[in-house]
Amino acid sequence: MMQIGATLPANNFNMFQARSSTTGGFSYGSLLNTSARGCSTKSMMKTTTVSTTSSTRQHLSNLDKLLGTEPKVILNEPEVVQEEISDNGALDNRGKGLLGGLNLSQIWPENKVAEEMSPRHLNRLRRLLSKNGIEYSPRNSLASRWREYHGSNNWSGLLDPLDENLRREMIRYGEFIQAAYHCFHSDPAMSADESPSPRHVALPDKSYRVTKNLYATSSVGLPKWVDKLAPGLDWMSQRSSCIGYVAVCDDQREISRMGRRDIVISLRGTATCLEWVENMRDLLVQVPGEKNPSYGQPKVECGFLSLHKTTGAHVPSLADSVVEEIKRLIELYKGETLSITVTGHSLGAALALLVADDLSTHVKDVPPIAVYSFGGPRVGNRGFAKRLSSKNVKVLRIVNSQDLITRVPGMFVSEELDKKLRESCVANKVLNMLDNNMPWAYAHVGTELRVDTKKSPYLKPDADVACCHDLEAYLHLVDGFLASNCPFRANAKRSLAKLVLEQNTNMKKLYTSKAQGLKLNLERDIQMSTCLPSPSQ
Repeated sequence: MMQIGATLPANNFNMFQARSSTTGGFSYGSLLNTSARGCSTKSMMKTTTVSTTSSTRQHLSNLDKLLGTEPKVILNEPEVVQEEISDNGALDNRGKGLLGGLNLSQIWPENKVAEEMSPRHLNRLRRLLSKNGIEYSPRNSLASRWREYHGSNNWSGLLDPLDENLRREMIRYGEFIQAAYHCFHSDPAMSADESPSPRHVALPDKSYRVTKNLYATSSVGLPKWVDKLAPGLDWMSQRSSCIGYVAVCDDQREISRMGRRDIVISLRGTATCLEWVENMRDLLVQVPGEKNPSYGQPKVECGFLSLHKTTGAHVPSLADSVVEEIKRLIELYKGETLSITVTGHSLGAALALLVADDLSTHVKDVPPIAVYSFGGPRVGNRGFAKRLSSKNVKVLRIVNSQDLITRVPGMFVSEELDKKLRESCVANKVLNMLDNNMPWAYAHVGTELRVDTKKSPYLKPDADVACCHDLEAYLHLVDGFLASNCPFRANAKRSLAKLVLEQNTNMKKLYTSKAQGLKLNLERDIQMSTCLPSPSQ
């Protein structure tokens, strides 16, 4: 009996306690007995005569279902038996047996874990780990409120608690970034002697089509002898690399659902050595353009601006490519209601802000621009943030509280502390002076949605840096987010298959062991890279 108790909730131990009846048979209140039913307090005191042989057979059959190698759902779950309360308000444990009266579920937390891994939970875990059983949140019509979902009111009233339509849109834009990663890693090398051919992008949403591949070029280079040290990895030192794409919605039903024709600019995170070098060039430099007296001189990180503005040997700069393509699409769809959504992860999130700034500056009659950034670092100073705001560029930053990348570059001062200090007149004057003169006076841009790795029931609370910055982990957290004061939602839709593949060592042991036991096919289809190297590298 003690062996069975290790796998079943402790508060059900009393189901193995047989009660003698006047006829010599046994009466059971077992949860394993599917024919048993919960009863009221008075009816529990009555004795029921049951055949010993048939009852034992029924118990063994149900026990086999519960503890069998393949999880099976036991139908006709018994109703919860209400506990009897004595006159003084205490629980009445009479007739429940010694183990039942101890309430062991509070003493041994393992029993609660065992309860979570009941057949019903195992079946749900099987679905979440299955690539073929992926579910999605409802795709509702946004036509009447599309500007609100696009950030016209800075997503006021939609973030805490998180609106289910906005959650669906954020995850969709995050998957557009994953497509940019896949596009690069499927063929990272570029010829140094000729212009690149158009690349295939496996878009997650078939209602969109790619209109242009985008490339970023570093202003610095590495000696040629570096390539000889790692044959086959010469793409790591190439100056120009595919960093994203432009796509436009081409499906009339989807256009009708969204209330406009959406143009997406999707940008991946850091992948090459030279992109890492540019990330480290963290001094603020002035953005081209005149100084505005209302918000001072806008400045951005030197390395980010370099990747944005530098022209390659056979490709235009990222800035020129985007502006040219958006002007073409605006002219092509002249007269239609358009929107521009720029989305990026890590380095891509930083470049997304520079792209949005360029479009708002150099494109006449530009459609509404919204930026969805995942795990983005700081990009510029407060003057740059105010410049974007003055041009009506809406920015939604999705930030993991455990992600270190979102706290750099610049001085390690939280936005909350900075806001409190600026409420003081004296401190505000000092900080404004530092904003205009300090080379590391960075500030974040836009509205923030904060998620937390520790809220996930599947990820370890001490997950490593790479996991906390991983894009798939971000989408997992967004899919489960309800509100800042609520736990992970129980009806989360996103599959865990990719998360298990990418972050196996950061998943809780309970779920990884169960995933192995379920013998699911979790083979990796495409090598998925994050901005940070994995622990095995």
